[in-house]
Amino acid sequence: MKKTIALITSSLLLTACASLQQPGDKADAQAAQDQKSASAKSAANRKKAPKAKVQPQEDALPALELSEDILYKVLTAEIAFQRGQWQSAYVTMLAAAQQTRDPRLAKRAAEMAVAARQAGEALVAVRLWTELAPHSDEALQNYLGLIMLSDSVDEIEPLLTQRLADAAPQARGPMILQIQRLLSRAKDKQASFTILQNITKPYGDLMETHLALAQGAFSIGDGAQAQREARAALKIKPDSELAVLTAAQVASDNKEATKLVTDFLRKYPDAREVRVAYARSLVEQKDYKQARSQFETLLKEDGEDATTLFALGVLSAQTEQLKDAEYYLQRYLQVLSAQPEEDRDPSQAILLLSRIAEERRDLDSALRYLDQAEPGNEGYVNIQVRRAQLLARKNDIEGARKALEGAQAESANDGEQLQLLLAESSLLRDANRNQEAADVLKGGLERFPNNTDLLYDYSMVLEKLGKYDEMEKSLRRVMQLAPGNQHAYNALGYSLADRNVRLPEALELIQKAADMAPEDAFIADSLGWVLFRMGRLEQAETQMRRAYGLRPDVEIGVHLGEVLWTNGKQDEARKVWREAAAKEPSNEVLKSTLARLNVKL
Repeated sequence: MKKTIALITSSLLLTACASLQQPGDKADAQAAQDQKSASAKSAANRKKAPKAKVQPQEDALPALELSEDILYKVLTAEIAFQRGQWQSAYVTMLAAAQQTRDPRLAKRAAEMAVAARQAGEALVAVRLWTELAPHSDEALQNYLGLIMLSDSVDEIEPLLTQRLADAAPQARGPMILQIQRLLSRAKDKQASFTILQNITKPYGDLMETHLALAQGAFSIGDGAQAQREARAALKIKPDSELAVLTAAQVASDNKEATKLVTDFLRKYPDAREVRVAYARSLVEQKDYKQARSQFETLLKEDGEDATTLFALGVLSAQTEQLKDAEYYLQRYLQVLSAQPEEDRDPSQAILLLSRIAEERRDLDSALRYLDQAEPGNEGYVNIQVRRAQLLARKNDIEGARKALEGAQAESANDGEQLQLLLAESSLLRDANRNQEAADVLKGGLERFPNNTDLLYDYSMVLEKLGKYDEMEKSLRRVMQLAPGNQHAYNALGYSLADRNVRLPEALELIQKAADMAPEDAFIADSLGWVLFRMGRLEQAETQMRRAYGLRPDVEIGVHLGEVLWTNGKQDEARKVWREAAAKEPSNEVLKSTLARLNVKL
């Protein structure tokens, strides 16, 4: 079970940090952070001084009355658009905009073209909209978005130059970062970077200018310039979190990036965003101990931060500190319940808590954790599958099936329905109720006839029922639908080998599977087994040892033991079987093999 928890938590670690930034993230995502300290320092002054009213610069609308002619054109365009006649609607609306010089009509013409997926016509309308409303951020963003898709990106340079010149000094830095972000979408990266360089020349004293140029240079693969610009930004503002994150992003290697971040944290230990980024990078490097230390520091600063609590819970589970994991995950759920407006799905935490409880063999607590999940949550179906598995472990198969039946009512898509079908058939197979499992899968195949997962599981149940012809038909269908599915070739080959029939064909099938997945321990086991059946004992032993080395699974060990026994290495065979018995003393394959060979351990 601990291995299972480790596998699950490994996949959750990046989820735990999904909302966190790291040195390799886009630095502009941190732009607001550098304003926090300045805002905090000026908070007292804002309380004492009256707040200045700053009116945004607006574009004046034309002083033109709504004549019958204009009203007729607008209505005609809208009616045509509703009828699906986008071209006549667009032409009429654009003509009305040109006649009236009203930016609202130009915007509407652009919307019509965009809805009709006509990028060229949309760009014409947006050009007019920008001309009529030169200070409109919405018009500029639409213009930039469309021009990025065209081959004439250079036409935007005069407009951007003017916008920066007209901007208030305090707004110019954030605007430069926004422009860089928009220019980065251009097809011609080099041309867009040249524009960025040209329009920011007058503003070399701004930190944001160098950050934007660092990002732009990085996007075209010029690491040396990116690093120079990032260093220039840090020189202007040494305590900037945004600047150090950019510098780390464009650093020549991970070692340099880590040094930049750790040196910065030593100087500015309260730099939360940098610490968050560092913690995430440690997770990606699988340095869980150091990552946990960083998250613990973050938690001291904000004991109610949900992301930090979840990350600590997952990290603690990954490092097998299960009591700590349970503590942090419970706190995480408490924080979520106190903040119902938070758009977070608690299901991952609930599932992990359930597995931790199962690890200490407390199935009732594991089930109680699952009770915290509510219908409608994104992970509700996974929760119910988990509930069914736990009930099945308590030998309550009917209760397990009822849980899955309830989840079907909440399931919103085919993927979840398939998941529930497979879960139900699996628990029935594990309970040796193979005919019922076959009935479930057969019903599923009536609905999803070409689903390879259903077909594969159906073939496995048919084999247990001794319906080998139907099993082979099902596996052949999987091969037809998914020629790269190595498991189908292996399953059919192993079944033939285990029944000691059509051995050359079995070898061919398993060898094909092995070619697709050479490091798969179970396929290596099948290959060893068919060689054993064919009397090629030395080759069989080599393959079996390799399979057991790849994965010391109980059934692989049983097979290896039989090959060793047949090769006259009885002492070594007993040793392998004892290892298998220590792991699973009631394993049926082990017991039947020892009985057939009349071996006592």
